[in-house]
Amino acid sequence: MTDRTGLTETTQPQGRFTTLKPPPVCGEHGADNQLMRDLLGRIGDKWSLMIIGSLSEGPLRFSAIQQAIGGISQRMLTLNLRQLERDGLITRTVYAEVPPRVEYQLTTLGADLLEPALGLVNWAADNIARVRTNRDAYDAEHGS
Repeated sequence: MTDRTGLTETTQPQGRFTTLKPPPVCGEHGADNQLMRDLLGRIGDKWSLMIIGSLSEGPLRFSAIQQAIGGISQRMLTLNLRQLERDGLITRTVYAEVPPRVEYQLTTLGADLLEPALGLVNWAADNIARVRTNRDAYDAEHGS
């Protein structure tokens, strides 16, 4: 079965795992493949996912995004916002006020990314305990 992303889904005989086959562009060389790697790097970055998630309820100012995320430096937030704006995932609106007011908001393209992005965030949240248990077991066995 092929879904809207172009990925092909197959179920293993045990019915336990699903194997997704990547779209053809993954095996190609050139500009499209490079852009795909860049996009996956961007949207797979922890800060980008958290920024996108924080903007899911509507436009926010820089300080509100920084507060919602927590632990991100001003410089790192600035860099990530610029990259997301460059990719067309968010917009930056400057209002002619004193002092100037700047708001960030998801574009239609950014909103399209919400479901899969929040799926990753929710998966991480749902599996924190399991990953912690696995890490502790690994560290105990390997002396880390």
